[in-house]
Amino acid sequence: MEFPVGLKYTKDHEWIELSSSVAKVGVTAYAIDQLGDIVHVDLPKVGDTFEAGAAFGTIESTKTVSDLYMPVAGKVIEINKAATENPESLQSDPYKNGWLVKLEVKGTPSADSLLDAAAYEAFVADGSH
Repeated sequence: MEFPVGLKYTKDHEWIELSSSVAKVGVTAYAIDQLGDIVHVDLPKVGDTFEAGAAFGTIESTKTVSDLYMPVAGKVIEINKAATENPESLQSDPYKNGWLVKLEVKGTPSADSLLDAAAYEAFVADGSH
């Protein structure tokens, strides 16, 4: 399973790519693997704002519907329409073309709330979540 270095991860299985004050957010390959076949993604509107940890959408698979949680506080500046129009594409490329939203990050994200690739891989391997 892939755990790209350079991304940060949450224990809710979202990833975030921080670059200055803009960030991309998506769902990890591990979560997508656990969900199975993705059939629908519901994302917020451009301009919506969220606090860190707030639910910002849902991802529906043939097994279940799961909430998506914002890794950091911010304002949505773009959504990935390709992901909503073709949700099964998340399974083929979750870390590049499978991003879900771009954010204008509010404040400085807390390093304590985000995991690096090695810590996330260990978290997933632990299996107690």
